[in-house]
Amino acid sequence: MVAPPKQSLPFPANIQTALMRVPEIPLAYYRFLYLQVGRRWQWVDRLRLSEEALTAHLHDKRNCVTVLYVNGAPAGFFEIFHKDEDTVELTHFGLFERALGLGLGKWFLLQALYACWSYGPKRVTVETNDLDHPRALQLYQRFGFNPISTHQAELAPLTDAELLALARGL
Repeated sequence: MVAPPKQSLPFPANIQTALMRVPEIPLAYYRFLYLQVGRRWQWVDRLRLSEEALTAHLHDKRNCVTVLYVNGAPAGFFEIFHKDEDTVELTHFGLFERALGLGLGKWFLLQALYACWSYGPKRVTVETNDLDHPRALQLYQRFGFNPISTHQAELAPLTDAELLALARGL
């Protein structure tokens, strides 16, 4: 994406929402968000990182996590990483299952893109794959992204040992 989105969307009606950046997000809270959003999309990469590696990445000044709250409870998050002076990457974006069907998805993505462009980059990138929502690529294109390459994702579920270690850490 080489220009900010031109669309605007109405604020979802009859829903109380709040977007809050979470500087130096607590590791347990991040893992909770990541699991709630990523479970159905097979997100596992961040769960495999050591506590030290994940903390270092999350607390890197180039990284920013923003949480969506709906009616007082977390309902999704997005994460932005400043790759370099010219490039901002939307590394994670998604809603909890309880927030699906409320008319928030497109509005929330637009808020994430506005946040990306607020840093003044020359381009914003996002990576998706065939494990993502079936209409993810179409939605990204609707908001101004252009595909530059494709690849097939490899499904690598957590092992029993990884699940046990994760459960002990929560």
